[in-house]
Amino acid sequence: MPQSFTSIAKVGEYILKSPALSKICVPVAQQYVKFAGYRKLGLTYNDLIAEENPIVQTALKRLPEDESYARNYRIIRAHQSELTHHLLPKNEWIKAQDDVPYLLPYILEAEAEAIEKAELDNLEIVKK
Repeated sequence: MPQSFTSIAKVGEYILKSPALSKICVPVAQQYVKFAGYRKLGLTYNDLIAEENPIVQTALKRLPEDESYARNYRIIRAHQSELTHHLLPKNEWIKAQDDVPYLLPYILEAEAEAIEKAELDNLEIVKK
């Protein structure tokens, strides 16, 4: 069963609230980010979310114009870097504090609306 973005966000919040889980998972996540290397290409984590999902498509349409332009620029620049087999200069790498989830609030909002729409579409009226 595919996971919803909401359930993934809740699991992340639970892990961060639990001291024992946080002590284990946070260093593992930091190593994952280091080895993934997307920040060295100038990408943020939300740039890696697959766009084929209809909920993500809705969220991308709701992005402010400047944020959408910045996202497209980062993706095009990363593709160009991959084609030339060069990483960006170190001063252009994305820092951890700059890797904020700019798309996630829009995704969670679109997902909640899709769930509400599905519930209303399948609503059954029972006469008493």
